Amino acid sequence: MPPLTDDRKFNSSGRRRSSSGRRPFSVSGRTPDRWDFSRSSGVSTASSVSAVSSASGVSTARTKSSISYRSWLVEFLKAILTCFGKPEIRPPEPRPLKSPSSTPSRSRHANSFSSTGKLSEIQKATKNFSPALKIGQGGFGTVYKGTLDDGKLVAVKRAKKTMHDSHVSVEFKSEIKIMGRVEHLNLVKFYGYLEDGDEKIIVVEYVPNGTLREHLDGFHGNYLDLGARIDIAIDVAHAVTYLHMYADHPIIHRDIKASNILLTETLRAKVADFGFARANESGVTIVSTQVKGTAGYLDPEYLKTYQLTEKSDVFSFGVLLVELISARRPIEPKRKLKDRITAKWAIEKFTQGSAIEVLDPNLLRTPATNLAVEKVLELAFQCLAPTRQGRPSMRKCAEILWDIRKDYRQLSTSYPLP
Repeated sequence: MPPLTDDRKFNSSGRRRSSSGRRPFSVSGRTPDRWDFSRSSGVSTASSVSAVSSASGVSTARTKSSISYRSWLVEFLKAILTCFGKPEIRPPEPRPLKSPSSTPSRSRHANSFSSTGKLSEIQKATKNFSPALKIGQGGFGTVYKGTLDDGKLVAVKRAKKTMHDSHVSVEFKSEIKIMGRVEHLNLVKFYGYLEDGDEKIIVVEYVPNGTLREHLDGFHGNYLDLGARIDIAIDVAHAVTYLHMYADHPIIHRDIKASNILLTETLRAKVADFGFARANESGVTIVSTQVKGTAGYLDPEYLKTYQLTEKSDVFSFGVLLVELISARRPIEPKRKLKDRITAKWAIEKFTQGSAIEVLDPNLLRTPATNLAVEKVLELAFQCLAPTRQGRPSMRKCAEILWDIRKDYRQLSTSYPLP
């Protein structure tokens, strides 16, 4: 097997990690894994949510928010209820994906493992898929840590062997097709794939520091400070902007969530899992397709119309921003009824002038933190508008986050931590 390109190194300056030795707090509930939805009862769509005012004008936002908040809340709750509705079986999408052998324009990092002889190499790399090397589990299958003959660490995604599950085959073909086309600092690198009988395997970059969700839960020791969380949000915004604007064809990820964001040892974020991604090769702005995604992150307009746009990723990114600030999962089933939908709870706190109460209780409150929380939540609620016209582009999100980080760092210097 030819040697694989080494991962690039990153500078960790500017990222401060909490020195707290506290144990991880308990998790109230788990967000359901990715769902593949079919058409259910319709959801009426209201006008776009009004842009929330800046941190210095919170009182103005509260005076204007009652109507827009009620409209936003009704649409958001209907969207969540639709997620849990009984799906109606729909036929597969009419355009079949090409077979792996005809996957175009593979990345320069990609190496094909498609010969039968290479299966033994993957088995050797993972010690025959040893449970001790298991590092993840998802709708596609199981992920293992592997070591190639040249010492290169990789992540090996092994698909489920359910022969009648056509979705696994579609996800597999979609992922290798799209990952072979993209390359970005904040996207997990694609090294190759293997298809041998009922074995479907994807080999990607191994990212050593776990998922963002694990860090928000405190599973890796210290909790991420707010500066690191803003940096991560910027990394994700850059990755998704690249997919939307700079890939060969615009790509809609469709599953932006904390458990699909991996962190390096220097806390650089890398977006992973392209099983639900959709490349827009037709040149049209809107793609009609089945609803796929994760409950709690799904765009309500997409749920209602089956019209997928890049703004569907923007909605998911808005949920992610609230998750970064609060450390709560999008749906918290063990909390009080009024607090179970995290985005709903957070926007209510914001409109009441209590945005700082959304902040993860494991983080210190400072003047810099207070301002950053207000501004990040303001951006989040613009991303969460019920219709795509009210949402900013991912490029605009990145620009706003750059300004927030700049202000946060300047104010942190003026008011250092005690």
